[in-house]
Amino acid sequence: MDQRAQGTPRVVLGVSGGIAAYKACELLRRLTESGYETRVVPTESALHFVGAATFSALSGRPVATDVWESVHEVPHVRIGQGADLVVVAPATADILAKAAHGLADDLLTNTLLTARCPVIFAPAMHTEMWEHPATQENVATLRRRGALVIEPAVGRLTGADTGKGRFPEPEAVFEVCRGVLARGELAERTDLSGRHVVISAGGTREPLDPVRFLGNRSSGKQGYALARTAVARGARVTLVAANSELPAPAGVDVVPVGTAVQLREAVIKAAEDADAVVMAAAVADFRPAVYAPGKIKKRNDAEPEPVALVRNPDILAELSTDRPRAGQIVVGFAAETEDVLANGRAKLARKRCDLLVVNEVGERKTFGAEESEAVVLGADGSETHVPYGPKEALSDTVWDLIGLRFP
Repeated sequence: MDQRAQGTPRVVLGVSGGIAAYKACELLRRLTESGYETRVVPTESALHFVGAATFSALSGRPVATDVWESVHEVPHVRIGQGADLVVVAPATADILAKAAHGLADDLLTNTLLTARCPVIFAPAMHTEMWEHPATQENVATLRRRGALVIEPAVGRLTGADTGKGRFPEPEAVFEVCRGVLARGELAERTDLSGRHVVISAGGTREPLDPVRFLGNRSSGKQGYALARTAVARGARVTLVAANSELPAPAGVDVVPVGTAVQLREAVIKAAEDADAVVMAAAVADFRPAVYAPGKIKKRNDAEPEPVALVRNPDILAELSTDRPRAGQIVVGFAAETEDVLANGRAKLARKRCDLLVVNEVGERKTFGAEESEAVVLGADGSETHVPYGPKEALSDTVWDLIGLRFP
């Protein structure tokens, strides 16, 4: 019988014994402040890093590690049964192995076996441990069963070591949790699991001289929202980010670029094994024909020389025409200021992509906003209207439509 709450979402925060356990406190704070009823279930090893009193004070609930406390409440069964989400953060190589093989020697591993809700693992360990074939096989097993295993970040580890295995920022892990909870029952199936998706975001800048460039107003927020929602649905995500200052979403491989040519190179390379490519970046159509190595100066009262422009590569059309793998889905974005749908349909036919997300832009529309509205046009003649709302809602609609087109 489903024991999960019908009102306030119930979250179980599992904490395993890694140095990143202290970051679970910040994740816990964000969960509780957002109104989620959160219970912490640490391993015994985790309490060597953060005491039970800290977790209890932040969650407002008692903390236990084994199945012998409050036995009359059958915690080893009830906690998992009643959860709307279980997130293990940090998840060590040990806990990943136990979860993959169904071992249950403490309260957390018992909870993982009884949970019938979405389960998220946020790994944190040394690079060698993460890359070891045993760990990779365990991760693959968990993902195959429907668990969401976030890719660890790259950065400073313990001591002087650096590499992949760093715990993502707690805020980014929280955003994954929030996205999964927002999807409700749909989150119980990670429909992008096993898929590699490539997303471009932000706006390219075409340098005129060392201090000036031609650019646009794109903030990158829609592309980053697409990346967050794709991770929450189980995908491996490569985000090619052009001149964005937004924090990297948890579990996303971010490739920073500046110009349209750089963006093309990065996207084409990443798309070689991608199941879907979503071109949400605002790519400059033109760039200066000549780059001035020194700052262009004003000369007396003379008018400046005209700036000659040349075309940038049409990345979306190239991707649509020369797909590196069969069945790859290509999605474009069109920002229009007038005749929005007519121009969108014409661009869809011209670019030959599978889907085109069309929205109206202007000085106070779309750019930099937290919400947006759009129409998603399909090459099959379909037309999906997405009402004004959070960019995550538009993102989920895009992934829904992509999912319907996978072979």
